[in-house]
Amino acid sequence: MSENQRRAPAPAGRPLTVADVLALPVLAQGGPRVVTGPDGVDRPVRWVHITELTDPASFLKGGELVLTTGMPLPDDPAGVRRYVDELAAVGAAALVLELVRRYHRPPDALVAACRARGLPLVTLARDVNFLEVTQVVHALLLGNQADAMRRSQRIHEAFTALTLRGAGPEELLRAAAETSGRTVVLENLVHQALACEASGGPAQAALTGWERRSRATVSGDGTGVRGPEGWLVAPVEYQGERWGRVVMLPGPAGPPGPSGESGPSGAAGPSGAAGPPGAAPAPAFGPEDVTVLERTAMALTIARLTHPTSWERSAHRGALRDLVEQRYRSPAEAHARITALGLPTEHSRFVAAVVDVPAAQDTARTEDRLSREAGVTGAQALVGLLAPTRLGVLLALRPSQPWRPVVERLSRAALGPAPGTAVSVGSPASDLAGVPRSFREATRVAEATEPGQALPPDRSFHERCDIGLGRLLFALRDDPRVQEYAERQLGRLLDHDARHGTHLLATLRGYLDAAGNKTVAARAGGLSRETVYQRLRAIERVLGRDLESGAQRTELHVALQALDALRGR
Repeated sequence: MSENQRRAPAPAGRPLTVADVLALPVLAQGGPRVVTGPDGVDRPVRWVHITELTDPASFLKGGELVLTTGMPLPDDPAGVRRYVDELAAVGAAALVLELVRRYHRPPDALVAACRARGLPLVTLARDVNFLEVTQVVHALLLGNQADAMRRSQRIHEAFTALTLRGAGPEELLRAAAETSGRTVVLENLVHQALACEASGGPAQAALTGWERRSRATVSGDGTGVRGPEGWLVAPVEYQGERWGRVVMLPGPAGPPGPSGESGPSGAAGPSGAAGPPGAAPAPAFGPEDVTVLERTAMALTIARLTHPTSWERSAHRGALRDLVEQRYRSPAEAHARITALGLPTEHSRFVAAVVDVPAAQDTARTEDRLSREAGVTGAQALVGLLAPTRLGVLLALRPSQPWRPVVERLSRAALGPAPGTAVSVGSPASDLAGVPRSFREATRVAEATEPGQALPPDRSFHERCDIGLGRLLFALRDDPRVQEYAERQLGRLLDHDARHGTHLLATLRGYLDAAGNKTVAARAGGLSRETVYQRLRAIERVLGRDLESGAQRTELHVALQALDALRGR
């Protein structure tokens, strides 16, 4: 037997099919022609069976490639139909008829019967050594089984390593998608897609209309192919408590067109469509896909038991970070991802807020309280950690719903568990595309808010209109240009006070706060007017400035504000 005859035509990781066997040199030399059931040549071949019996089906278990010279075929059409019906009923992969001895063309009754049952009928125009065919195919099948066992072992080892390393849902789904080459999604019990790792297409195609499509895919016990799209589904549960399920999509990421329901033992074809009437559906998933999904479900169960952070919390955090950092590849992907998490993106307006807590240990408690309070307000929200002491909140509101009362209630809820918390809000966004801008505004407000900053008298949160000169300079306090400006304007006066023990800077501050009114400045500082006059002349001399100039007084006032920001006053 030559090496070419032994060579496996099927790629590693998928079953040997009828088409693969027909491509083998040992069969190709017979000039095979597919007469009926061309769509069935993708059926897997489990074994090869040579028969010259009138009832070969009694010796078959399904998946066999049946080889015959045609000698046992009945002469009457009814007998031929019965012969084909039995082969189709037992699940034979295909019937191969040699046109050398009894027949030189396939009988019409046989062709009609095979076509009616969707059974692939293949004819051979030249003599073929059937025994050699069985030897080659069986060697390939046994080799493939050994390869499958090795691949299965590698899958188990890979997911065991991920589990021992403490991998979270995103990493586990990424490993599943890379191993299977398919899109994998984790969802909770209310059909929200918490994590999605797309393969072969963008994520928005896989997640579009997720809740509707998922609810049409009824769960069952154990792993199986279910629903109108032929999803491979595995529950994630522990000791009878189910937390969700992990789903592997059958083809390229995205909702397919209309398709038939797949039974528990069958699957839709690669496109999600059913096979021809009477034919066994081409399996969309192989044993390795089942192994990958079951190992993923097991690893997710362990991760759920060992990780303190819930799936929902992790999903909200990831979605918020992706929005803030604009890591989505397109607006459509962002819409699909946020909608799949249960947040409405159509006919909504959005408000972003950042919540800065005093210490990292306060974040979990504040995060939980904000999530609960958002539900009480009737608004839908994503709440998640953006930094060790910073939470992000994205509110989705009806267009007519006032946003300030909702934010006010959330702000008061945040202040409760952690006094000293500061809530900063961006301006509303009319659609999801404006959310990054709203988060940027909220972040800038937060940067301009000193710890312990007094709240406005009418609310418990800060917004952009609160940023005056002092808070703007506080936000810019680390900029060398601001530091250089303050030093250039006031450095000589500070040096003079330090060397001589004077208080000229305090006098200048009082004078500028009094808008240049010397009498008011003297009264506020508890000094005589003459003393104030003398000190102001000394300030003008040290700085080389004219304090009667409104422009120069403004420059010095800004420098004093910058100095206060740098000193944290």
